[in-house]
Amino acid sequence: MKNLNIHLINLSIIMKNTVAIIFSIAILGASIFLAQAYKTRGDQNGIVSVTGLGEVDFESDEVIWTGRFEASSASLSEAFSKIKSQRSKVESYLIERGINKEDIKFEQVSTYEREKSVYNDAGKYIGSEFSGYELKQSVVVNSTNLDLVEIISREISELLNEGVQITSENPDFYYSKLDELKLDLIEKASENGRIRAEQIAENSNSGLAGLKSARLGVFQILGYNSGESYSWSGTFNTSSRWKTASITVKMDFDVD
Repeated sequence: MKNLNIHLINLSIIMKNTVAIIFSIAILGASIFLAQAYKTRGDQNGIVSVTGLGEVDFESDEVIWTGRFEASSASLSEAFSKIKSQRSKVESYLIERGINKEDIKFEQVSTYEREKSVYNDAGKYIGSEFSGYELKQSVVVNSTNLDLVEIISREISELLNEGVQITSENPDFYYSKLDELKLDLIEKASENGRIRAEQIAENSNSGLAGLKSARLGVFQILGYNSGESYSWSGTFNTSSRWKTASITVKMDFDVD
C-alpha cells in the first residue's frame, strides 16, 4: 500500500511537470506568432485584389460575304468561257441589287482535271481516265450595307435559274472601331474593379490607399445572347451581327 502511494505521488509530479512544459511551449509559440504578425503588419499595408469587368453590346458595321461558282467542260477553253459568263452574271446580279462595284472582288480561277472511273464488261473497276476540266471561282463582297448583303446571301441562289452553279456562305460581321471599343471597355472594367475594392475595404473598416498594380485580362467578343462559351485565349465572334464585347482588369490596391 505504501509503495502504491509513492507511485501515485511520482505520477502526479510527472503530470504537473508535463503540463508546465506544454504550457511553456504554447506561450513561446504564441509569442513567436505575435512577433511575426507584428513584423508583417509593420513591413507592409494590406492588399485588396479584385477583378473588374467591362462589357458593352454593339452592332457590327462591316460585312463580308463569299459566294462560289463553278463550270466544267471537256475543253479547257470552253470551261473558261463558261466560268467567264457566270462571273458576268454574278457581277450584274450584285450591282442590280445595289452593291457598289468597288465592293465586289473576284478571286483567282482555280482549275482542276476531272477523272471518271472505268469498268470492264464484267463490271470490274480497271482504273480511271481523264474526263474534262472543272473551274472554280469565288466572289467576295465587303460592304457597310449589312441589311442588303444579308438579303443577297439568302437570295443569290436565284442565279441557278440562269445556269450559274453558285453556293453562298454565311456572312461574317466585323466592327471597324475596335480600338475605341477596347479603351471604353478598359475604362468600364477599371471603374468596376475600383468599386469592388472600395466595398471590400469598407466592409473591413479600412480605406484604399491607392492602386498598386493593374493587369489586363482576356478580350472577348461573343454573339449577343448567343450562349457562346468564354475562352482563356479570347474569342472573336464573326457570325453574329449583334455582339457583346468584354474585358477584365486584375487590380491590386493598397489598404490603409
